[in-house]
Amino acid sequence: MPDIYTANEVLNSIAAASKVLSERKDEINRLNVFPVPDGDTGTNMSLTLESVVANLSKLPIGASNAEVRRAITTGALMGARGNSGVITSQILRGLCEGAANATELSTETVDEAFSQAVEVAFQAVRKPVEGTILTVLRDAAAAAKRARKKKMSTPEALDYLVAEAYASVQRTPDLLPVLKENGVVDAGGFGLAILIDGFVAAITGKEGPLSDELALARAGVAPKVEIEQINDWEGSAYRYCNEFLVDSDTLDKDEALEFLATMGDCELCVGDNPKFKVHVHSNTPDKVLAYFLERGQISEVFIHNMQLQSAERADKLAAEQADEPSKPFGFVAVAAGEGNARILKSLGVDVVVSGGQTMNPSTKDLLDAVSKVNADAVIIMPNNSNIVMAAQSACGLSKVPCAVVPTKSVPQSFAALFGFDETATLEENVAAMTQSYAEVRTGEVTTAIKDSKDAHDNPIKNGDVIGIADGSIEAVGASIEDVVMDLLSSMEADDADTLTLLAGADYSDDALDALIERIEGVYDDIEIDSHRGEQPLYPIIFSVE
Repeated sequence: MPDIYTANEVLNSIAAASKVLSERKDEINRLNVFPVPDGDTGTNMSLTLESVVANLSKLPIGASNAEVRRAITTGALMGARGNSGVITSQILRGLCEGAANATELSTETVDEAFSQAVEVAFQAVRKPVEGTILTVLRDAAAAAKRARKKKMSTPEALDYLVAEAYASVQRTPDLLPVLKENGVVDAGGFGLAILIDGFVAAITGKEGPLSDELALARAGVAPKVEIEQINDWEGSAYRYCNEFLVDSDTLDKDEALEFLATMGDCELCVGDNPKFKVHVHSNTPDKVLAYFLERGQISEVFIHNMQLQSAERADKLAAEQADEPSKPFGFVAVAAGEGNARILKSLGVDVVVSGGQTMNPSTKDLLDAVSKVNADAVIIMPNNSNIVMAAQSACGLSKVPCAVVPTKSVPQSFAALFGFDETATLEENVAAMTQSYAEVRTGEVTTAIKDSKDAHDNPIKNGDVIGIADGSIEAVGASIEDVVMDLLSSMEADDADTLTLLAGADYSDDALDALIERIEGVYDDIEIDSHRGEQPLYPIIFSVE
């Protein structure tokens, strides 16, 4: 596998990536949390790339690098549709600018190109939002820079960049609340990851499926992207999505953006004299067009009524969902931390409600989660003693048969799921799953937030590390590791066969490895299964059984 790639190989890979994006546009479209706002993200991004490929195909044989870059940036700008398409055009423009002095693709040029892409794309957006395509771009650029510092080969650097792009997509719900609320990742970010992945697969000659299921996102089990359409049009301030080209030698881009901000939101004005692309959501498209007509000529005008498109989409999706057969059983579980949610979904949980010790979901939250499960009966695992009653209330209000397996921790729900039998009744499964976790003992390590006493009347000072065994404070100390060891002793880990460790968001991989080594030095026969739970406030949660 070569360490550098020629310009011709790059162009062929752009065409291949465009094809992949077009083939998967419907998958990206269905991730949109917002009902339309710029049409469909996948469609808009794929149209942008198709325009680039069409422009490149018109180049004469032997075209210079400058001509190739111009064809890419012009094609992207002219073909950009919607907010996502325009931002994609600016990412491509930045990549071209960053690679202006390159004659071949290498680890160094990848770093330079992505650094410039971040600068150009962020400049184009007046109010950048975390958890979107811009976040994925920035994280991919950071990966490219790390790859260069580590002196990775070009294929290694490209694979590393793909891995970080998908990992960034998976993190978008933690950065943008509306994504987490609706159980989806960012559509534009996912589209960018697919585009990068398609390019890398083509240029490195990979065979087989792309890394499209977030399998490269993190170590451990990774879920497929959750796909769900949410109709949250109600309450939006603007009805029309306006986009068009402007041909002007005198247009002041900064002044145009100031004007667009008074007309609506999601305003973009990109390009340079004499060619610009304009995009804005507004209730007064006539005023928007009039402003630019006074300053130049306009063409390729698209005005979409997003409210009507949203209603049409909702009807279409409702019809699709009505055609999908329901399964006999579905599961809802409560958990904090993306790692814990990932494991639960890999074990068959349909909807994971974010919550736990410090954030107890309401009855409505759980009832809404149940309604999202396409099953004849649903089982809820609250994973916290404070959530059991809310779960029971949700079952009482549910329109479908629903029951609670009263787990009090995430590790208990792991065990409970292994007791499920799809041929049994709802009542039989509740009994069997409850029995499955009965022998699971849970330990939790956190930091005291006030002076208190442990279960044996020993003093606890604010800031002490404390260990909780099945709800009882059984260990107090100065370090996480010491408290874990004390807690294991109090829980008679000598008699256990298996220890499951869940590392919290602020507990490093190095610390986890050291802790496992320390435990293995004391408990020779115990089998340790460790995961990144990523739960907040609790650096270590574990179970022994």
